[in-house]
Amino acid sequence: MKLLILLAEKWPPFSSLNGWLAFQVGVFLLPSSAFLSGLFLIFSLIYRTTGRSRSYLADKWNWPWVVSGFLMLLGCFGAYSGWLAWVGLANWIPFFWAFWGFQRYLCTAEARRRIALLFVAGSVPVVLTGFGQLWLGWHGPWELFNGLIIWFVAPGGQPLGRLSGLFDYANIAGAWLALVWPFSLAALLQPSLSLHKRSLALIVASSIVAALVLTDSRNAWGGLIVAIPFVFGPTNWRWLLPLLVLVLAPVALAVLPGIGFEVQAWSRRIVPEGVWARLTDIRYFHQRSLASTRLSQWGMALNFLGERPLLGWGAAAFSVLYPLRTGQWHGHSHNLPLELGVSHGIAVSFLITSTVIALLITALRRGVLGDRLLSGGHLSTQIFDRAWWTASFILVALHGSDLPFFDSRLNIAGWILLAGLRCLILPVNLTPDFDLEPDSDVRSISQA
Repeated sequence: MKLLILLAEKWPPFSSLNGWLAFQVGVFLLPSSAFLSGLFLIFSLIYRTTGRSRSYLADKWNWPWVVSGFLMLLGCFGAYSGWLAWVGLANWIPFFWAFWGFQRYLCTAEARRRIALLFVAGSVPVVLTGFGQLWLGWHGPWELFNGLIIWFVAPGGQPLGRLSGLFDYANIAGAWLALVWPFSLAALLQPSLSLHKRSLALIVASSIVAALVLTDSRNAWGGLIVAIPFVFGPTNWRWLLPLLVLVLAPVALAVLPGIGFEVQAWSRRIVPEGVWARLTDIRYFHQRSLASTRLSQWGMALNFLGERPLLGWGAAAFSVLYPLRTGQWHGHSHNLPLELGVSHGIAVSFLITSTVIALLITALRRGVLGDRLLSGGHLSTQIFDRAWWTASFILVALHGSDLPFFDSRLNIAGWILLAGLRCLILPVNLTPDFDLEPDSDVRSISQA
């Protein structure tokens, strides 16, 4: 009962209590089980959906999704990838609806803060299993509920020596940890915390940083650095940015070409070899063919896009076409706009990419990174709104050179973040179009 009362707190107005409880449980379970999380999140979407006072199309931010969905469906009829094109729609069309439905649970700063903290709390199993697989020899598969949930924890990490935890690959684990890192940093920085709570926040944040570094993902390392100034906010940049430059200068000197031999040798004595070797890709330089590089994949994706620019080749077509042209298999193009273009055409790629970027820019113009409170909140929730924008920005940036959204957990998390951005840019004291009365059939748990 105490847990239910705790979860019922920060209940957003004009949403259902049952849906709010299910949404929180779904977010908490997301990194551990996409299946169980999906059940709770689908319930939160379906429950009292008819409570919206206006239709889906009343919000102009939904229009690009509608047009994109129509074009995706149209392209499936002549898709080169056949039935894979229809299956691939599951990565997109349901989430066009979820973007709208999730907003009812994210329309206040306090609700977004609660969800951000649940993202962090739910990531603890990722960190623990990651440490266990590297240092304690843990390995799966581990089964729960007669195989309903299976954790494939790779012994020694996947690839070997790189932390992957509950994810299939270290880069995906790195993307997840880069997403939750801004939230853990915000939890540490929020004012008026007791010593006990701040110590706990420090332990969790430090563990996430350590796990992120151990993924050996360069993208995730970039997200780790980028998040710091954004979450701290511009008022701290006068001292924070020079400090970051000072800390990162030896790393830059150790990896950039054209640096004098003596200077670079000195820098590489300071910087751990695992860092500068990974950043320069020395370990893999002589092992990789041209067809396995990002540049080759992007170049071939542009060729495919030029051959079928209108409706594309169908979802998953890149994984079929690339081996035929190069003899090297790759599942995707490592760039989301290109992947969308190859699969669904230029128009779909432009609509989805530009809408996401517009959400980020609009939030910036509304002052999300500043100290002005956007929705009548206080300093603590303002820090979490900065972290929300930062997590969204990092995940979008990661899709410039990789496609972590093919992991269903990161895909769901991304659409939750986008829905929160939509709520973030609403005018002060306004909420999305929900009914004007809270659910009349649900009593507060505290009164039950």
